[in-house]
Order: sequence, then C-alpha cells, then structure tokens
Amino acid sequence: MKRIPNNKEIADKLREMALFYEMEEVPFKPAAYERAADSVSGAQDEAATLYAEGGRAALKRIPGVGEGISHHIEQLLKKGAFAELAQMKKRYPMDLLALTSVDDVGPKRAKLLYQKLRIKDLDDLERAAKAGKIGALAGFGKKTEGNILRGITRHRQAGGRKVLGHVLPMAERMIAELRAVPGVRHAEIAGSIRRRQETIGDLDILVTTSAPEKIVAVFTGFPEIAEVLEHGPTKTAVRLTNGMQADVRVIPDESFGAALQYFTGSKDHNVVVRKLAIAKGLKLNEYGIWRGKKRVASRTEEDVYKALGLPCMPPEIRTDSGEIEAAKVGRLPDLIPYGAIRGDLQTQTDWTDGAASIETMAAEARRLGLEYMAVTDHTRPLAVTGGLDEKGLARQAWID
Repeated sequence: MKRIPNNKEIADKLREMALFYEMEEVPFKPAAYERAADSVSGAQDEAATLYAEGGRAALKRIPGVGEGISHHIEQLLKKGAFAELAQMKKRYPMDLLALTSVDDVGPKRAKLLYQKLRIKDLDDLERAAKAGKIGALAGFGKKTEGNILRGITRHRQAGGRKVLGHVLPMAERMIAELRAVPGVRHAEIAGSIRRRQETIGDLDILVTTSAPEKIVAVFTGFPEIAEVLEHGPTKTAVRLTNGMQADVRVIPDESFGAALQYFTGSKDHNVVVRKLAIAKGLKLNEYGIWRGKKRVASRTEEDVYKALGLPCMPPEIRTDSGEIEAAKVGRLPDLIPYGAIRGDLQTQTDWTDGAASIETMAAEARRLGLEYMAVTDHTRPLAVTGGLDEKGLARQAWID
C-alpha cells in the first residue's frame, strides 16, 4: 500500500519544483511555489486530511495554493508524484534540493554543473571540487570551489539536522494533540526545539499523565511516524518520515521540572549546572536535585535553579555562553519576547509577486496586533516579479 505523503514531504516537492523553475528562468512561478511550500509546511492540518474532507477546494484554502498547485498536491497524495516535476527530474536527474543547500550553489549553477560536469548529487560535487574541476569552470574560480567544499563539510556535519522552521509546526501539532488526551497534565517540547536553535537534530517530548498507554497510542498513530523503534511504559522512540528520531517520555509529576531542565539542555549548559550542584554538596539528574537520599527540588524548573542559587534562565540562552555567570550576578539579558514585533517594513502584495491584496494584508496585520505595515512592492527593474512602473504605482495608490 502506497504511503500518503505528509505536509513536509509535499512542501519539499513544491520547493524542488520552485528550484527547477528558477533554474529554467521561468517568471513568477518560483516565488509562487515557494510561498505554497511555506504555507503547506506550516499548515495546522495535514493536506491529506483536508483533501479527504473537501477535495481540491479544501486544499485551495491553504494560502498560496491555487488551481494548478492544488492539482499537483492532489497528484502527490494519489500517486506520490506530479507530471511537471517528473519531467524536470527526467531532463535533469539531479538532487537539486541537496545541491542548492550548499553555499554558492544556486539552481542556475547546479544546472551548469550538471551540463558541464554531469554533477547529480553531493558526492559528485565533492569529487569534482576536490579534483579542481569546479574552479576551472568560467564563473566559478578557486574561491568558489573552496566555499563549496566547506559548505559540503558543514552539510555533512549537520547530518540529519533540520531547519527549525520546518520542524516546529509539526512538533506543535503533536503537542496540541497530546495535551488533548484525557489524563494528560503536562506535555512540553524539550531539547533544541525549546531552545529555538537554528537546526534540530531530534524531537524530545515530556508528558505527565495518568494514562500512559493512551499517550503511546496517540503518539505512534501520528502520520509523521515512519517506524516505531522502542515501545515502553515510560519511553517511546520513533523514526519520523523526515528521518529524525522523536522520543516521548512519561515523567512522574514530582520530577517534571527537573526532567524539563535536563532534557532541554544544552549538554554544555547541563554540565556546568551539574558542577554547581556538586560544589554545593548536591546531585542533579533528571529526577531532581538531591542532598543524599533527600530530594530538595524537582517539580518546576524555577525550583531546580533556585536550589542552586540561580534564577531560571530562558531556554534560548542555555548554551554555556556566559548565561551562568550572568545569572550569578543578576545580569541576565532581557530577551525580546515572542509577539513583540510592532510592524512589518517589507511586504509584497498581489500587485506584484505577493499572494494577497493590500486590504487583506492590512486586516491580517491588524489581527496579529501589528501597529503598522509598509507595502514594498517591487518596481520595474525587477520585471520577473511583475514590478510596477510609475503608472502602476499611481494606480495602486488610487485603488487601494
């Protein structure tokens, strides 16, 4: 039975199509497909669910998904592919997403590398760069070749790490569903997602509940799960369809704060915190802070840090980059909180390459609590985006 692709996989296909269109210098379409990919990857509901409930009309409720792209998504859901992308991949059998993830390799350069050196993937790219073949090409040079090699190294060192923006919507959907399970008292994301790191290696979820078997059933039933790796009353580990591992741990109520501190990390931050505990004659682990056999703090993160003589630090700065020292002397930075943005000074509307009218965007800005919005539609020199000339700007000013 063919597995139905999830939103992340659909978004990747749309992004790949955008890259192919950019490579072929097709106007307008690259931006349109990229916008649709962003909307699909961030959508609260799975495209498969929307399609099952309302067909292509329901898919078109996703911002940026119109008639053509909704047809492509329908084909992805039914067949796992759509014709235009298959034709491009037959013409250019390249791993375009991987190649363009490397510094100094955009779609047009990837096309040139394929035409001149038959480079199809990262292995081909690395071999050609090490052999000096890329530096010899017109428009590249030795400096670019070096940048490409360093980019390949960074890409491989990152391994299976994923961009936060691609992982966070999925993680938040999971957490919302787990919190809705009867008997759940706490359900939180930990790890590098909670620290809001740029890239994410795996997904850690902590839960307190009176019905762990229900949590396991819901968690292993998520459409993003490709394989169950470990299954038990206190920990379930799975491999996601994007290649990441995800763990859900059932924690006792009395240990939740200590576990949240421990599994949020970072590793370097936790090492320093444990050393502070040892210096005070204490032991710190995921179950609490202990003096001998007596647990002295564990229910909340605030309790854990307070037992060490420290204020509770925001997860985003727990990286052993000076936050411990700042906390000791009461000089923790005031982070700009989420929701603090007052306005947007760069927006494009459907007068050029945006997807919505000025009125619609202004209404959405007001809904989000913004105080101002600057419309920065493109002008004539950027013709590929439908840039406005003087007459177009005048009409926009009068009509909207």
